Amino acid sequence: MLKSPSDLDRNRTACRQLLRDAVIAASCAAIAAWGMRAPASAQAAANEKIPELASSSFAWLANGAEWRDPPAGLRGPIKNDPDHRYHGNLDGPGQVTIRLGNVKDPVLKPWAAAQMLASNEEAITGKRAVPFTAQGRCYPGGVPGQLLYPAEPFYFIQTPRQVWMIWQRDHMVRRVFLTDKHSGDVKPSWFGESIGHYENGDTLVVDTIGLSTKNSFIDNFRTPHSTKEHVVERYKIAADGKTLEVSVVVEDPETINEPLHLIQRWRNVKNPMLETACAENNEDYFHQNLFPIPEADKPDF
Repeated sequence: MLKSPSDLDRNRTACRQLLRDAVIAASCAAIAAWGMRAPASAQAAANEKIPELASSSFAWLANGAEWRDPPAGLRGPIKNDPDHRYHGNLDGPGQVTIRLGNVKDPVLKPWAAAQMLASNEEAITGKRAVPFTAQGRCYPGGVPGQLLYPAEPFYFIQTPRQVWMIWQRDHMVRRVFLTDKHSGDVKPSWFGESIGHYENGDTLVVDTIGLSTKNSFIDNFRTPHSTKEHVVERYKIAADGKTLEVSVVVEDPETINEPLHLIQRWRNVKNPMLETACAENNEDYFHQNLFPIPEADKPDF
């Protein structure tokens, strides 16, 4: 018999934990069983040495929300507007400021610079107190923008035929198909169509096309892209196993004048997967004209 409200709360928590564990276990078992039915070529690939990205005992947590610079000689990421100082959460004491992309960067096509300028002006004039961020307003981050989410970890599941990237935040799932050819007709979507392969026993290479453009950006400076965007990512774990790094190349001849080379890193953390629902009570309580969160036109049931 439950003797108090606290007993009831503990019982509810225990039930939710058991249900979550059962769902995860069933999902992983189904994925593993499906992988066991993979064709001979996929099974052979599974026997080769591959990077151990997936684990039930650890996750990957981003070291910041900005793209890092690539090796010297390569065109790096878009930076903040030099006329507006940027102070981020990890920059030490001081007032945090909003991100305003450098619209004068010569790598940008005129239409892209104009779109970024309009977004900057919304923030500068106060029309919108906080510019759009995908994860902050409960949207998928796109490719490669999703890789910049810093506050909660993400996880891998590796099978002979697919690699899944699962973000704790709002249960975002991105699937990488381990094949060497894209589909003949790819319909644009949030994460596009990603195909991949392992290389040298220590690297996962991912090739993505078919990315939708609405509310989808390359970075947190709201650099846009077109449906012609082509992204190649190379994931590699450091020798000590404590850091994961991705080297990203973004090509988009309709948006940028040359490819962008971007770097992101995550640290290995012992975080169990938790349930995080973004849209619950995520409203504009302080009347800042925040970008609206996604809402269904009608209930699912």
